[in-house]
Amino acid sequence: MANSGEKSLGLLTLEDYRLRAKEVLSPEAWAFYDDATGRKVTYRASSVAFDRYVFRPRILRDVTKRSLSTTILGQPISMPICIAPSANHRYAHPEAEAATARGATDADTLFILSSLANVSIAEVGRSSRSGLKWMQLYLMKNQEHTLHIVREAEKAGFQALVLTVDLPVISYYSFLINEDNATSRYYNDPSLRPVNLAIDLPEVHKAIHSGDTNIHYYLGTQWQRPMTWADVRWLKSMTSLPIVLKGILTGESAREASDAGVAGVIVSAHGGRALDGVPAPIDVLSEVVLAVKGQGLEVYLDGGVRCGTDVLKALAMGARAVFIGRPAVWGLACDGASGVTKVLSILRNEFDSCLGLAGCTGPHDIPESLVIRKSYL
Repeated sequence: MANSGEKSLGLLTLEDYRLRAKEVLSPEAWAFYDDATGRKVTYRASSVAFDRYVFRPRILRDVTKRSLSTTILGQPISMPICIAPSANHRYAHPEAEAATARGATDADTLFILSSLANVSIAEVGRSSRSGLKWMQLYLMKNQEHTLHIVREAEKAGFQALVLTVDLPVISYYSFLINEDNATSRYYNDPSLRPVNLAIDLPEVHKAIHSGDTNIHYYLGTQWQRPMTWADVRWLKSMTSLPIVLKGILTGESAREASDAGVAGVIVSAHGGRALDGVPAPIDVLSEVVLAVKGQGLEVYLDGGVRCGTDVLKALAMGARAVFIGRPAVWGLACDGASGVTKVLSILRNEFDSCLGLAGCTGPHDIPESLVIRKSYL
């Protein structure tokens, strides 16, 4: 567990926060957050891929008055930088996702709560009552799990649902059961268990009361089901909330998402924790944007964002907003909700500076021609 008294004084970049978080987190917690599948090819590529793109800045433009504000699904946010869903924030801080949500609210931006969170949907709703919140979910074998999350999110005032679609089966590494495995402990330790899946069903009660290995096995089996576009249409029929699909990496999938009537897509490689060897999200962003151009579908980027230039590149390539996952947890580990807000503030200030230096005044004043791939030069 992180030292909750650790302050963010002197931490000026996201890399500073990464290094400090590695110091204050337990080895087990750091392993959980830093983990990825396979040889971690996609995980490593997601950040460095931004270096393949360079700016073509505009000059002699009045950029003294800049505004970073924008909207996301029609809701105003102070900047196009939001927090992606990630599991198990209690490894980083005792207040877990409730603190992360407050940090996002204080920064006046969007927070997506993972269905594998350590605190209840209702608690997050109370802790960030005025904040913009979306709810992430999976399509489980027993649809009661999915519907429970949908109904709780509706009651707690969440404004959209984010369906993760790039994990039709659980990666092998998630099922390694031994006393040293951080992911195994996540399912087995009651203090770390995903509480929003522990609903009032006989099979859940049986699994919980019959031992740690059984609850681990039961939750794992919930992913062992077919998942098709018909499920997306079923989910739409169950709620009036807009639906965003997370895990889109091709133009074909984006067009199918548009045909299914969703409100947005998040270009994401699951933080490198799903299929290793898929492209870095920034490398396929333009393809996805082009595939749904003019169809009213918002496109977002999640993956590898570590500085203000990354944000500017993503927006120039068509993203409505970007999402950060691990950096938010680094901030949480260092200083709770205040650390989350500070990480967002660092990105905000860097993005603001880059925006002006590139000759732009806001997210809606960024031309496609601002960014070009190096190989074109």
